[in-house]
Amino acid sequence: MPDWDDIFSEKGKVFTDPHPDMEKISKLFEEKGVKRILDIGSGTGRHLIYFSKKGFEVYGMDTSQKGISIAKQWLVEENLKAEIILHKMEQKFPYEDNFFDAVIAIQVIHHNKMKDIVITVNEIERVLRKEGIIFITFPRKSDGSGREDWKLMKIEKNTYIPQAGQEKGLPHHFFTLEEIHDVFSSFNLLEIYNDRKRHRAILGIKK
Repeated sequence: MPDWDDIFSEKGKVFTDPHPDMEKISKLFEEKGVKRILDIGSGTGRHLIYFSKKGFEVYGMDTSQKGISIAKQWLVEENLKAEIILHKMEQKFPYEDNFFDAVIAIQVIHHNKMKDIVITVNEIERVLRKEGIIFITFPRKSDGSGREDWKLMKIEKNTYIPQAGQEKGLPHHFFTLEEIHDVFSSFNLLEIYNDRKRHRAILGIKK
């Protein structure tokens, strides 16, 4: 399994530009009165920086201590603030019910078996206020990314572990449209679409 601490130690920030749709998402957040945002899998901080610059109250959660350290340093350099914690997304989030106005998770929650993904989504629902917003992306199995070289090994329905490639050993669940509607049944899904990275993106509001 890739060690993100090693990757971030070797390559630094890795991801610096925000997701291509974040400008649109940010405008929606402003229109809907969003103030407090949680970024699940915040990494080295690209979206923490982006939303902090726009005046939102931003929280990050990641499993890489090195990524968190880089994010904190980046925030200092930009004279910005965000609260970041070391935490696994398949464990209960250390936040109160209805604490956030919005939750984002970019290419993160699919890295688990379905039972753990359900825990993550249930926690997202719990910490999000009524009519809070989610913006979540994950890969499609046939997105043209060269994933055929990963030698995917199926471990359960729609979940695979690459036996080669840069994400060797890391579970990947590839959602069907039916699964998206089932797993995110507590949300009104406004959009399900393929973004410019050829990933699946969902935008929803908590019922």
